[in-house]
Amino acid sequence: MNQITTITFFKYKGIFNKFWALRMMGLMPLRLKSIAGQSFYRLMGSGQNKFKPWPNWSVYALLQVWDNEASADLFFAESNVIDKFKSKSEHHYTLFLKNISAKGSWIGKNPFQRSTSLDPNQNKIAVITRATIKWNKLFRFWNYVPISRKDLVHNKGLLYTQGIGTIPFLQMATFSLWKDKEALLEFAYKQPHHAKAITKTKKLNWYREELFSRFQPFKSLGNWSDEGLTDF
Repeated sequence: MNQITTITFFKYKGIFNKFWALRMMGLMPLRLKSIAGQSFYRLMGSGQNKFKPWPNWSVYALLQVWDNEASADLFFAESNVIDKFKSKSEHHYTLFLKNISAKGSWIGKNPFQRSTSLDPNQNKIAVITRATIKWNKLFRFWNYVPISRKDLVHNKGLLYTQGIGTIPFLQMATFSLWKDKEALLEFAYKQPHHAKAITKTKKLNWYREELFSRFQPFKSLGNWSDEGLTDF
């Protein structure tokens, strides 16, 4: 398939720009909805210190799924929508992704189609997870998050990670970038705290809806070097 996915991070500085970014969470989807060549999108906020549920008013993310790379290139080169986001932000960074696999659903559907043009020489792997937490599981879920994330601290295979979402506490997602598949699997299934979190997820049935997807990064725009993301 020719479908590709992009995720763009924006960092805002100053109270007026941060307030503008917050307003756009309600206003900009009306314009994003009509973007040509785009089949799915989500404009999301972020959590403090990467994964805490309290909002980080400085960082926002725009996830988009495109029919093809040409449609994405045209948007980032010519759209006044993305120009507006960039003009208000201090830093911005877009990562282009090809889907490797995706399991589950996001608002009732799986928006990601497996790519048929993966590069066997690209080892880096990106992961996007998404979940809607059940109301009666919220306290237990967020109480366990700090424990499940302990294995991320000083993890040499992790290049970048950020908690994102549309509704604080309830609808959350994560983005992470790993040096290779082995580093990801090591964290997911062999590190004790995260492995226990997977077991708890199955046992306690925390989620009303969830999705787990892996991607191959192949191109980038902008600069996020202070956070560890570099050019592709």
